[in-house]
Amino acid sequence: MIDARPSQQMRDLGVVQHGAGILTEPARALTLPAERDEAERITDELFAAMERIGQVHPFAKGLGIAAPQIGIGRTVAVVQPPGDAAAIILLNPRITDRSDDADEQYEGCLSFFDVRGLVPRPLKITTETTNLTGETVTAVYERGLARLIHHEIDHLDGLLYTTRMRTGVAPIPVEEYRQTGRAWVYDGV
Repeated sequence: MIDARPSQQMRDLGVVQHGAGILTEPARALTLPAERDEAERITDELFAAMERIGQVHPFAKGLGIAAPQIGIGRTVAVVQPPGDAAAIILLNPRITDRSDDADEQYEGCLSFFDVRGLVPRPLKITTETTNLTGETVTAVYERGLARLIHHEIDHLDGLLYTTRMRTGVAPIPVEEYRQTGRAWVYDGV
């Protein structure tokens, strides 16, 4: 049996792959609470996709997936932090503040899983999301979790991590990436 390439494996699990228009188009916001049922349906589909994906690949750094990655152009994403932390559901998320302090770490993306890219991101972000009853919720995320959340919000804005990479820096093949199974490293932690 021939092993499938990582991106083919993700495609087989229902993840939309690089080159599909939905990945480069801003997703449409939910009107909450009017579209509560739609938000719950999409969230359930994202959790089901994460379950399938988690069975075939370890995610020591955490795992996120946005609705456009499963073919739904709405502003819903789910992030599972590393460890036993509860999943974070993002409905209509937007970044309202970001720290000037940033770092570069390698990121992968389920929509082009054959490569990893060195992506600069702020070490701290503040987000606003909408809950199912239509209320605005503000949250602050730092370091690895800020990176995961920012990556998923980018998907909802129609951006892939390659747009954030420094000029002249290209993604590397996954075979050259040596950090699978390890958490991101931050100074002092």
